[in-house]
Amino acid sequence: MLNSVMILEKIILQPPMAKIYSRLGFRKRTTSLTSSRQEETDRYIEEAADIIDLQGSFIMLSILKNDGRETVMTGGMSFASTKLAVFLGSCPGAVLMGATAGRAIMEAIADKTRQDNFTAAVVYDATASEMTDAALDWITDYINLQLRRQNRRLLPRRFSAGYADLALENQKKIYDKLELGEIGVSITPDFLLIPEKSVTAISGIMQA
Repeated sequence: MLNSVMILEKIILQPPMAKIYSRLGFRKRTTSLTSSRQEETDRYIEEAADIIDLQGSFIMLSILKNDGRETVMTGGMSFASTKLAVFLGSCPGAVLMGATAGRAIMEAIADKTRQDNFTAAVVYDATASEMTDAALDWITDYINLQLRRQNRRLLPRRFSAGYADLALENQKKIYDKLELGEIGVSITPDFLLIPEKSVTAISGIMQA
């Protein structure tokens, strides 16, 4: 298992248009858009994508113990969560991963809001959210390419601090382990990540 952090300073992705439109409330076959409205939305998506600076990091750890209540990993990581223990099951290892859209997009959203351009602000926000999630997908694919040589792969889903019975305070452990400060992410005393469009997740490593 790789027990050192991999920092990804530049993740290049195209905006996931369908997911962004879905987040904005548009539904295929049920929502009609005028050509001018779609052109405006597409323009704001492209503007946001140009501002977004996707970065991330990940670390692969061996699972030393999973007794159904607590999961202990190499590097002193432990999580008290029955739901996470069930999620990881018999996986021999796990991956911690994180991604951020950067600070510039949050400043741009605030600027558009101050200018009362709420349409642009909402589209920028949706684009940042979906591109950050897409960055985690990209990291997952990147890791799977490495694991394929060992006939292993990641679980198809991810688990995050604050979900189910995995307390949000675990975000600090993950934040520290991923060295997210190196890519401009900070964490508040309430365990929220700054900038807002920043996420972390846990996945399990299983046999392919």
